[in-house]
Amino acid sequence: MDQQTRERIQNTIDSNDVVLFMKGTPQAPRCGFSATVVQILDAVGTRYASVDVLADASIREGIKEFSDWPTIPQLYINREFVGGCDIVKELYGTGELEEKLGGKADPIEPPQITVTERAAKALKAAVESASEGVRFEIDGRYNYGLSIGERNPNDVVVESGGVTLLLDRASARRAGGTKIDYVETPQGAAFKIENPNEPPKVRQMTPKELAARFGTGEKLELFDVRTLAERERSRIERARFLDRDAEDAIMRMPKDTLMVFHCHHGGRSQSAAEHFLAQGFRNVYNLAGGIDAWSVEVDPNVPRY
Repeated sequence: MDQQTRERIQNTIDSNDVVLFMKGTPQAPRCGFSATVVQILDAVGTRYASVDVLADASIREGIKEFSDWPTIPQLYINREFVGGCDIVKELYGTGELEEKLGGKADPIEPPQITVTERAAKALKAAVESASEGVRFEIDGRYNYGLSIGERNPNDVVVESGGVTLLLDRASARRAGGTKIDYVETPQGAAFKIENPNEPPKVRQMTPKELAARFGTGEKLELFDVRTLAERERSRIERARFLDRDAEDAIMRMPKDTLMVFHCHHGGRSQSAAEHFLAQGFRNVYNLAGGIDAWSVEVDPNVPRY
């Protein structure tokens, strides 16, 4: 890393109490890990500066050397390197993140969770010792996880149906009123989780469905959340690059605008779509499989990479 890049990074860290080096912007994260850290910082309510490493290759590579940390995002608090996504999630779950930010973690009341009789029977069968419980996780996208684990001092503990549920602080905040059932599905018996706090989710649109909508002349907005370098390699002609001008344009659109987001395979665009869903837009889709699936299923003239 050259000295100029090192000084730019150091000046950014020195000039801000909290700095997040990420892919994309807080309004439009371009990777799921960056989106997760943004969600956590927003939930804590702290003000922070952000640096889009995708906009500057020297910063993107330089921050890895500067922090001696191989991945993005990276969070700094009071000029101290905190870590990446997994560490930030862990600190948030224990309440230590709020303490690092100069606040105090509020006590978490155990949420009301209902475990049905059938679900309780299935869960009890998996618990092997009195020191274990059922770890129940709800991430920022309201994806759910159930696993058997040992208790730790920071767990929020909920007893329901004779089952001991162990939740981290973030999951506990999202879990109030949740019902855990065990039902038959075409693929066999499975847990069914109903959570009244779960926000509307981004819907998936297949490449063939998108092509059909193009064919009918239906009005829709298609946004490409990839990098400019990727767009130079291949693109869907009707897709607009999601830069800051496009973000501003979206925020001026009616909330019922039909908008579809795409990236290479669908991960980055899912994060972008979720962001705009959170802004109150109601008709938001992610292109399933991204431009790669579009090349395979609709237009082979679009190069794959």
